[in-house]
Amino acid sequence: MKIAVCLKHVVTRDAAVRVDEARTWIRDRDASFELNEPDAYALEEALRLKEKHGGEVVVCSAGPARASQVIREALARGADRAIHVEADALASADAFAVADALAAAVRDEKFDLVLTGLQSDDQGFGQVGVVLAEKLSMPHATIIMEVQASESGLRVKRELEGGWFQWVTLPLPAVLTIQSGINQLRYATLKGIMAAKKKEIRKVAPAAAQANQRILRVYFPEKGKKTHMITGSAGDAAKELVTRLRDDARVL
Repeated sequence: MKIAVCLKHVVTRDAAVRVDEARTWIRDRDASFELNEPDAYALEEALRLKEKHGGEVVVCSAGPARASQVIREALARGADRAIHVEADALASADAFAVADALAAAVRDEKFDLVLTGLQSDDQGFGQVGVVLAEKLSMPHATIIMEVQASESGLRVKRELEGGWFQWVTLPLPAVLTIQSGINQLRYATLKGIMAAKKKEIRKVAPAAAQANQRILRVYFPEKGKKTHMITGSAGDAAKELVTRLRDDARVL
């Protein structure tokens, strides 16, 4: 089974980020970065499928040069080779541009299965996987908690709302977006780190793509206090309070 895993290089969760001069993204030079957590689970699932069924795991990342950090990490964990669509603009690109870049890079590889994390820790739109499936003309399933592969196709377990789950069957090739917690992550061994230095990382120029959305402004939540005094009798005050909670705050 030939499996592609899409990885993203994101700001660490506890990083103290600053907005850049254009106020449209963060100052990359001031931040520390790591492998996107849901993508780490997607990588682990791919490695487990390879161990069970044989084949090859290829990691793919669309981002600036610094994304090579997570590519090397994935190779050290056991991926066979990598494809890096390198462009600074992809660091803050929308899901359509990223999916375009990834689709162009992997289309000719004829993968049996393409895995992505459910969403990224920075933008969190959860759209790259499903848009990528459309670009590659592949069936897809989202929020995957278990994968069973066979010669006839896939049987996957999807997480729904309210503690419900759903089993779905679909043919190969296919795209799956993996939920965090699907498995237990492994760590890179010293042997794996040394072997990663000899593994292929193929760099690809991004395909020309037009963004479908644009970030106008990035800012920290603005703090403020606003107090409204409700006067009158207890009965009148209670009625006004209920009205404001229902119509203004919309919590009732």
